[in-house]
Amino acid sequence: MSEISPTARALRALDILQGRPGITATELASRLGVTERAARRYVAILREADIPVESTRGPYGGYTLGRGLRLPPLVFSATEALGLVMAALDSQHRVADPDDPVGSALGKILRVLPSNVARQAVALRETAQAVPERFPVKPDADMTSELVEAVAAQRQVRLGYRTAAGNARTFEVDPWSVVVRYGRWYLLCHSHHAAELRTFRVDRITSVELLDGTFDVPADLDPAAELEANLGKGWEHETHVAFEQPLEEVRPWIRPTLGELRARPEGGCELVGTTSNAEAYAGEWLAGVPLQFTVVGGDELKAAVAAVAERLTRAVDPVSG
Repeated sequence: MSEISPTARALRALDILQGRPGITATELASRLGVTERAARRYVAILREADIPVESTRGPYGGYTLGRGLRLPPLVFSATEALGLVMAALDSQHRVADPDDPVGSALGKILRVLPSNVARQAVALRETAQAVPERFPVKPDADMTSELVEAVAAQRQVRLGYRTAAGNARTFEVDPWSVVVRYGRWYLLCHSHHAAELRTFRVDRITSVELLDGTFDVPADLDPAAELEANLGKGWEHETHVAFEQPLEEVRPWIRPTLGELRARPEGGCELVGTTSNAEAYAGEWLAGVPLQFTVVGGDELKAAVAAVAERLTRAVDPVSG
């Protein structure tokens, strides 16, 4: 592996200073993976290049880029440029369409790169195509931008929301984090009405209104873990499924979004949660679990499991139907 040059480290330090004004030498060293002494040396390299890096002493001090900074030109390798196009294609964006926000941004980047660097990326952008998703769930870019701004400013918001059933709802929430999970975008937030944590699909949010109130995010928040734990909670229909097998044997087959899996005192385990779509819960999720189970709670889920069983029975014995 080739050693990273001091200049490259200094440019990385510049990137960090842009995103984290007021960062301390200790934090900068940690982000760069070097000692504090080395981090200060990279700051000195930036200053020698006439980049105004200001420092403030004291317990609340740190490094900040001065006013009037002119940023250096974009510097990409051919592999990095190609990677940008590939990532945009993976995200189902129309990379060659100037009306698509990602396609427009990508075009601007490629136009300012040297031709020998951009050549492969331009060719891929013009010739490769992504098959559209069958059920697209891409959130609106402007709506997502407003949510991210509210998260960063820790401002309470009023959301317009369209449920899975198509019903219009309004919620006032503290937006904690925007989380991307398997290509779907979620808002992790504290709901004022429910007085507990909730998750909302960003592609179903129809409006975002900033409110005057502010909030503090829990210091120990792990957005990804909280999202996994809460996707199976707070929906319209109860789900309660009992398994005869021990929890350790059942756990590999259960997604966190299906609910909370816990041991039962009398033996075996149970899965307790909620869902907005009992038919999908029964036909797409429970039907794929190769273990004996009993639906002990949730009228909608019981009806959905019975409907799946009847449909599959008719598939192999049409006369009985």
